[in-house]
Amino acid sequence: MTDTNSKPADLAKKTFETVELSAPIVRGDVTIETLNIRKPTAGELRGGLSLADFIGTDIGAILKVLPRITEPPLTEDECHNLDLSDLSEIGGTIRGFFMTKAERAMMDKMIAEQQPTN
Repeated sequence: MTDTNSKPADLAKKTFETVELSAPIVRGDVTIETLNIRKPTAGELRGGLSLADFIGTDIGAILKVLPRITEPPLTEDECHNLDLSDLSEIGGTIRGFFMTKAERAMMDKMIAEQQPTN
């Protein structure tokens, strides 16, 4: 059963990942060096976006959803002017939100196997 009466405190429970920008965004007197990327909700995938777009890291889908899930919120122009390495990092972060438990377990196992042993 779904709780239709979400409370503001519930918003704090959403998943965030922080991305350090290699090319900070300058907005007037403010320089944005890091972005908090929030795991999108189903409603934020509206407007012709699909899960497959994000699993395949479709650039158009990433650019469309970014203003909806970034803190501070980015403008459309700021999204379109992101450095490619930052866009790649953000795309990977968003893709990570859509990993299944099995995919995450496989990834964790692969990372663990690459760790040096003492």
